[in-house]
Amino acid sequence: MTTAPAPAALRALVVDDEPLARSRMRVLLEQCPLPTVRIVGEAATAGQALEMIGRERPDVVLLDIHMPGSDGLTLARHVAAMPDAPAVVFVTAHAEHALQAFELEAVDYVTKPVRLSRLALALQKVERRRLAAAALQPEAPAGFLTIQDRGRTERVPVSEVVYLKAELKYITLRTAERSLILDGSLSDIEERHRAHFLRIHRNALVARQLVRALEKHFDEEEGEGWAVRLHGVDEVLAVSRRQLAAVRELLNAGA
Repeated sequence: MTTAPAPAALRALVVDDEPLARSRMRVLLEQCPLPTVRIVGEAATAGQALEMIGRERPDVVLLDIHMPGSDGLTLARHVAAMPDAPAVVFVTAHAEHALQAFELEAVDYVTKPVRLSRLALALQKVERRRLAAAALQPEAPAGFLTIQDRGRTERVPVSEVVYLKAELKYITLRTAERSLILDGSLSDIEERHRAHFLRIHRNALVARQLVRALEKHFDEEEGEGWAVRLHGVDEVLAVSRRQLAAVRELLNAGA
């Protein structure tokens, strides 16, 4: 008898303007037994949070209410309007905003100081919501990425993908012939297709078999660094310092 694979860890974004509060939440999330949680980012402001939500596509946003600039309730309104919006769990010292939070379709409202058992209950609600949503989605074959555009659905073979690059709320999927827009998460694609793709930057995955060269590169934002040249496209893609060793290892292995 085959057993069903364990669900992937919940991808969590922690939003709180207090560094100590974010640190405390990180500790609690790491201790959470079920569901397991992977922290994909931390943000101190609503603006930072929106940028990270677009790039990382978290499953859940753990959100404080009182922050400088736009508060957590305002941010939650923006999140609720997004396609495939992440779940929102408010984590705050102020109990008086609970009614407003649930009007914004928050999954839960946890008051500080946060107890691990209470946080786990909130995350279990998020997990049940995620599993219910997944059950309604048709499952694409493992060798394809699914593009949905204006009511049209297209399956792109993974073998045709040269690179994937996260830009704002979406991912650019590049083949040798065309560019497409993919709604999803780079980290999820990396987990599902690790044998095919190599992460070269926080915002980019490339096809391992198409990496042809590593060369010096100057970027206006990041300055002097490195980039990879890929078979099938003219442009080069920046390599972060953190991923430089992995790219060199790939080239040295002759892959």
